[in-house]
Amino acid sequence: MMNVPEYILIIASSGRMLAQAAKNAGLKALVIDLFADLDTQEYAIDFYRILSLSEQHLASAVDYFVNRYAVSHIIYGSGFEYYPESLNYLNNRLTLLGNSADTFVKLHDKPQFFSQLDVLNIAYPETAYNAPQGADDWLVKPMYGQGGAGIKRYQINNTSGSAVYWQKYQTGTQHSVLFLANGQVMQVLGFNRQWTAGLAETEEFIFSGITNNSELLNEHQLLVTDWLTKIVPVFELKGLNSLDFIQAGNRSYVLEINPRPSASMQLYDADLIIRHIRACQGELSDYNFVQDSTSAYQIVYADQDMLIPEAFLWPDWCMDLPEPGSLIHTGQPICSIIARHLVAEPVSYCQQMAATLIQLILENQILKT
Repeated sequence: MMNVPEYILIIASSGRMLAQAAKNAGLKALVIDLFADLDTQEYAIDFYRILSLSEQHLASAVDYFVNRYAVSHIIYGSGFEYYPESLNYLNNRLTLLGNSADTFVKLHDKPQFFSQLDVLNIAYPETAYNAPQGADDWLVKPMYGQGGAGIKRYQINNTSGSAVYWQKYQTGTQHSVLFLANGQVMQVLGFNRQWTAGLAETEEFIFSGITNNSELLNEHQLLVTDWLTKIVPVFELKGLNSLDFIQAGNRSYVLEINPRPSASMQLYDADLIIRHIRACQGELSDYNFVQDSTSAYQIVYADQDMLIPEAFLWPDWCMDLPEPGSLIHTGQPICSIIARHLVAEPVSYCQQMAATLIQLILENQILKT
């Protein structure tokens, strides 16, 4: 029988999305994250801001919530890609509602992950673990990373550090599929189309936005669904996950699996946080969910240093809201936006909304930075 605890401890770089989902589902969210955004504070019963997701910074925050609320269950989100060892610490303290620390590490062990795809006969871009002889069309990627951070075009004379791998640049459209799993079987929730932003010459593949209007042909969706039926039991995936892939003509190529709730869960009108908890406890009931509208999510990055004005009136389509007086440096995220029931092209519409928001902030700035 499913056990839904009274309190859920949410830990992520940014906990707003999961806190909002928890509150909407009638759960009491306690949040540990790096930002303590205004809306995170609104959705959470209590919150604790830390400097990083390292065990050193997590320990006192976890102690605070365990001692004050007797919390026993955690849902983790983005950010542990940089601190996978912290999941072992959390697993020793509380019950993880999500993939195990072992599963998380296996999926980010690129040689192990891609060799397993070979066994399953699943396509992915050509990949190397030693620097290629030629630089043409190669990318260098961090072994542990998220959102495209740290991905660069490979240049032979540049040193890249030890914790990297190389992958052929593959043209095509970027997609993801959101799915639920209970360790053995899975359910597809929806296919999405993604886009990136170039924030600097060495940061040109940063995740920028996503829409559930994927425009994928049914045959391509069936292929990726078949891949997931093979992958899920091998890695014993649980809860909400997403798989990123490239669609190039009639060919599809896996990029990576995000073994945690991803940003795309916000695009679907369903109680996914409860379904995540149930799936992590082994329950994956029949689910004939149909999404009949187009939604899109976009991160708004600063194109110059910006100071968030006092008493700034955020449009209601904005979220992940920084506190007044916050200094946002060039290339850093200002906030996020969600557009629902779209009839216009999602990418261009979101980019227009982002430009409008930046202009509003600039017009209301008291102090230019």
